[in-house]
Amino acid sequence: MTMLGKRVLITGGGSGAGENLALGFAAQGAEVVIAGRRLNALQAVAAKGTGIRCVAGDVTDEASVKGMFAAAGAVDIVIANAGAADSSVMAKTSLEQWNAMLAVNLTGVFLTFREGLNQFSGWGRLIAVASTAGLKGYAKVAPYAAAKHGVIGMCRSLALEVARKPVTVNAICPGFLDTPMTDHSVQVIAEKTGKSLAEARAALEGLNPQNRLFQPSEVTAAALFLAGAGSEGINGQTITIAGGEV
Repeated sequence: MTMLGKRVLITGGGSGAGENLALGFAAQGAEVVIAGRRLNALQAVAAKGTGIRCVAGDVTDEASVKGMFAAAGAVDIVIANAGAADSSVMAKTSLEQWNAMLAVNLTGVFLTFREGLNQFSGWGRLIAVASTAGLKGYAKVAPYAAAKHGVIGMCRSLALEVARKPVTVNAICPGFLDTPMTDHSVQVIAEKTGKSLAEARAALEGLNPQNRLFQPSEVTAAALFLAGAGSEGINGQTITIAGGEV
């Protein structure tokens, strides 16, 4: 597989799945532009590969997203990967927490996809990194799950809008990934339940029938497939990386 001649924009490219996506696409010859709020983190990722540029951007801010695409230049592949997670029982979830989860996990994808779609000159790929939380419920993460369900609905609807064009729209839905975001979730679980970090991590691993966290490289492999030759008919789909959980 080669991505020579393709330019890809990846949001949330400073760590975790975003970092792996950037390095994976760069390794296949793509020109990679990573975007995020932490420029130092982006620069650290860019230093690990070749052909990787950094642009500052906040996916929750419309003007910032427009500026992000202007700085990137015309792109062929857009991967909406930026996201955040929070945990709280519904009865104690504030409106601020609710709005924050929807802003980054749903509105951020909308703004990123809209700008990407509007600057495609022909062939294009829109890929959202969603979650198994977009396919099922998990306790104590209702705002996050609602946002991820929304992403999948948006992808399915947009896929029908672009179906007669050489553009596809798909979502990748991994379970818990072995990333800093999951490390944060482990910390929160430990603090709120009194479990040790090892016990909290094991609880998340146990959600997967394979009894493990998924690797970011598994998300990258799916994204490369969706962006590569032979994927033209894959449109409006959820590529689930869940070990059989969903």
